[in-house]
Amino acid sequence: MVKLSHEPLDVNEVLAHVEGAEAGGVNVFIGTVRNATEGKKVVSLEFEAYEKMAVAELEKIAVAAKKRWKINKVAIHHALGEKQVGELAVVIAVSAPHRDAAFKACRFVIDTLKQTVPIW
Repeated sequence: MVKLSHEPLDVNEVLAHVEGAEAGGVNVFIGTVRNATEGKKVVSLEFEAYEKMAVAELEKIAVAAKKRWKINKVAIHHALGEKQVGELAVVIAVSAPHRDAAFKACRFVIDTLKQTVPIW
C-alpha cells in the first residue's frame, strides 16, 4: 500500500494495513520535519512530486523489499504540500514473522525512497 497525500498522514492507517496475526514484528519509521538542516533554521518544507512516477517507484520499492526479506506487508505514505516543523513527512510500516526482517526491510524502504523516488 503506497500513498501520496496533501492531507495529514495517519500513523494508525499505516499500521492497520500491515498488522495481522501472522506478524511477529512490525517496524515503523516516522519521518518528521526537523527545525534545522546543515546548520540552517527550517520553518517548513514544501514537498512536491512527479506523482505517477513516485507512486510507481514506491510500489517497486515495496516489491523489492518483499523479494529480499521474508515480510508480510509494507505500507509507505509520504506527505505532499507544505509541512511545518514537527509534522509528519513520511510513515513506513513493515510487518514480518520475525523482527529482524521487519527492521531490515523498513530501513531499506526509507533509504531507497530517499535515493530514487521523485519527491523533492
